[in-house]
Amino acid sequence: MSKNVKTIVFCAACIALATITSMIKIFHFPTGGSITLCSSLFAILPGFFFGPVTGIITGVAYGLLQLIVDPYILTPVQAFIDYILAFGALGVSGFFSNKKNGLCYGYIAACILRWFFAFLSGVLFFGEYAWAGWNPVPYSAVYNLICIGSEAILTLVVLQVPAFINAFTTMKSSINTAH
Repeated sequence: MSKNVKTIVFCAACIALATITSMIKIFHFPTGGSITLCSSLFAILPGFFFGPVTGIITGVAYGLLQLIVDPYILTPVQAFIDYILAFGALGVSGFFSNKKNGLCYGYIAACILRWFFAFLSGVLFFGEYAWAGWNPVPYSAVYNLICIGSEAILTLVVLQVPAFINAFTTMKSSINTAH
C-alpha cells in the first residue's frame, strides 16, 4: 500500500474515532456545546503524526462531518468559523510533532486555537445568549473555556497515563518507519 493511501486511511480512522467519541457527551449545555469523551484527541492525531498540513486538512474534513452530523447554522460566516476554522485549527498539533511532550503541547495549542475561533463565533453570533448582566465578550470567553477547557483537562489527564503515551509513541514510530 502506498504512503498516501496509508495516510488517508489513518486520517479517516481518526475522523471516525473523533466522530464516535463526540457523540459520547459527558455534559451537553442547553445553549449548545458539550464536553465529550476526548474527541479532540483523535482529531489532532493526524497533525501530530503527519504534520500540520495533513492535520489541518483532516481537521477541516472532521469539521465538515460535524456540520453534517450535528449542524447549528445561523449564517455562512458563522458556519465557516465554527466548523472549518475551529476544527481545522486542531491540525496545528503538527507543529509539535517532533518536540518532547509534543502530543500534549500540540493538543494544548490546538485547543487554544479552537477556543479562539469558538470565542470569536460566540462574540459575533451568540451574544444574545449571554448570561444576565454579562457582556458577550466575557460570556463567550468563559462559556467556551468551560466547554473546550473541560474536555482539554480530561484529555490531558488521560494523556498522563503511561499506557496511552506508550501506545501513541509506538504508533507514531511505526508510522514514521513505514513511510
